[in-house]
Amino acid sequence: MSQISCIITDDEPFARKGLEGYVKKAGFFDLKAQCEDAMELGAVLAQQPVDLLFLDIQMPHLTGVDFIKSLPDPPKVIFTTAFKEYATDGFDLDVLDYLLKPISFERFMKAAYKAKDYFELRNSNIKKADYLFVKSEGKLEKVIFNDILYIKGMENYVEIHFPGRRIITHSTLKALMEKLPQQVFLQTHKSFIVSTPKITAIEGNMLHINQHQVPISRQLREQVMFSLVNQR
Repeated sequence: MSQISCIITDDEPFARKGLEGYVKKAGFFDLKAQCEDAMELGAVLAQQPVDLLFLDIQMPHLTGVDFIKSLPDPPKVIFTTAFKEYATDGFDLDVLDYLLKPISFERFMKAAYKAKDYFELRNSNIKKADYLFVKSEGKLEKVIFNDILYIKGMENYVEIHFPGRRIITHSTLKALMEKLPQQVFLQTHKSFIVSTPKITAIEGNMLHINQHQVPISRQLREQVMFSLVNQR
């Protein structure tokens, strides 16, 4: 696909500089502008629409949330903020992700690939494969994404759980996650990945998938809850 056009908006120069470095390092963004606040961003967008905004929430004069609400047809958004309590503000705005400062490059790239997947899926007329093959017990087994309930990692092996059965294959959880559609599968714990459409309930730090329970780690809870509540 062509590069994703984007704008960085943050009232902190250091934060803008850090995001600029990440955007350039990712390799598939076209950074069109950097803005200090929502007012400047509005003026830039009036002249140059873009695909994606990296948008700080807490800014002078107008918050990022209020700015997005004011637009009739806003670009896709990845929110950035230093305050956890603002995570819920993106739930009804159909944003792609929520990054909590200080933002690590690893966490940035998770959001970046989510954006990449979104725009590739939106722009492509070619149906993506809905399965993969994994080696298990000496043979290659076809794994249809829609059949997966959840995946459990065990060092260099993973258990892929389906209704009524499971298969074990030699892989790391990270390697398998990279092959799954990011808009469907979500890592909830260092050892677990879930298929979000299969979740039947959320109770405390546990996800229910019919009779199964999958934990949510403390480190990933904000990201997991945001992704689940904001799921479209």
